[in-house]
Amino acid sequence: MTKLWGGRFQKTPEEWVDDFGASIEFDQQLAEEDLKGSLAHAQMLGKTGVLTEQETKLIISGLQTLQGKAKRGELAFSSKYEDIHLNLEKHLIDEIGPLGGKLHTGRSRNDQVATDMHLYLNKHVEDIISKTEALQKVLVTKAEEHVYTILPGYTHLQRAQPISFAHHLLAYFWMLERDKERLTESLKRIQVSPLGAGALAGTTFPLDRTYTAELLGFQSIYENSLDAVSDRDFILEFLNNSSLLMMHLSRFCEELILWCSQEFQFIELDDTYATGSSMMPQKKNPDMAELIRGKTGRVYGNLFSLLTVMKGLPLAYNKDLQEDKEGMFDTVKTVEGSLEIFAGMINTMKVNKDAMGQAVREDFSNATELADYLAKKGMPFREAHEVTGKLVFLCIQKGCYLKDLQLEEYVNASSLFEEDLYEAIDPFEAVAKRLSEGGTGFEMVKIALEKAKHRLEDVTLQTN
Repeated sequence: MTKLWGGRFQKTPEEWVDDFGASIEFDQQLAEEDLKGSLAHAQMLGKTGVLTEQETKLIISGLQTLQGKAKRGELAFSSKYEDIHLNLEKHLIDEIGPLGGKLHTGRSRNDQVATDMHLYLNKHVEDIISKTEALQKVLVTKAEEHVYTILPGYTHLQRAQPISFAHHLLAYFWMLERDKERLTESLKRIQVSPLGAGALAGTTFPLDRTYTAELLGFQSIYENSLDAVSDRDFILEFLNNSSLLMMHLSRFCEELILWCSQEFQFIELDDTYATGSSMMPQKKNPDMAELIRGKTGRVYGNLFSLLTVMKGLPLAYNKDLQEDKEGMFDTVKTVEGSLEIFAGMINTMKVNKDAMGQAVREDFSNATELADYLAKKGMPFREAHEVTGKLVFLCIQKGCYLKDLQLEEYVNASSLFEEDLYEAIDPFEAVAKRLSEGGTGFEMVKIALEKAKHRLEDVTLQTN
């Protein structure tokens, strides 16, 4: 078999060498994008007179036929033709004859593959943004149901202060909002066309790169042909943004896993997102949350893999860049799947209000309220902190909580204590009174919910 690039070669590689160097096993996922780019290139060649009107029509017709076959899964690919570009070129020549070979006029696989990946990421980043927003909507809905549900807030995984469960959920809403903003911002660099840059130096043919960019929905073109074919910043940025997004999901998964344990019992995950044990009949394992937590590592790995590939590459194209695709494909699949699973998991989880409420009644997360009580009566906070700490230690010795101490015991610690201290340390009141902006007070949470909903509405209006 003669290679499409084999004119200067006297020998062809052995089959195992072909298999090692081929990328068709994974880059066939770019078939839709490759055909779309080829259609734009063909239209431009016709517009600029590089192809005749008849040639342009025949090539476009052939490409459209291939699009139909690709959608129906009727195209066979072979490592003999190395990659998606040469496989589709071979199919086009089989479809319309030698004229199909004219399609490659003025372009290289170098600018072709870069164009494909820009198109691929443009489509999938927009999809990931949409799925992120869908998860945000689920969080807002769940938060609205639990404004007045209180649970312990933690630092160092030790109970710290009581908070609204809605407040906790909305923390992840704003993390996801930043993720969404980063992804949206990255579209400016994804929607840049490398098509027409050739192998590295441009071409002698009168190409109209701006025209193909417009046909493909890109906002601009690369201004330097060397940069156009060797740039993978847009993929690295996507992998970085995905790593941050997965990190946020992983942190949430860790909390869900803890909360549904026997030790916490704050929530119960729906059976759809859990599995059992082949040996222990009682088990209900939070496998989907664990799996998302685990898959975060592979997304990190994809980022570091491509960073390592890129760190020593001279301009312009190098075969090393064939390693840019599998991690990108894997990350897209992982992130999209994780977001879908997460939305369903949060939407269907049951919240155990009683267990959460009991937790804040049987701990010392109201100790700060006691110190604040003394500070509001004029005691320096550092002194109030010490008095409260000693009262906590007294409770530990007695095996009780602050609410269980007698007023006399409080007065012995400070004459500033009065009967109203019991209201001050009530967990519900403690949450209600935290009315600083962005705080967990119920009224502040309601305001935060409205801001979250307005943010989602603004995005919807922008996309319509």
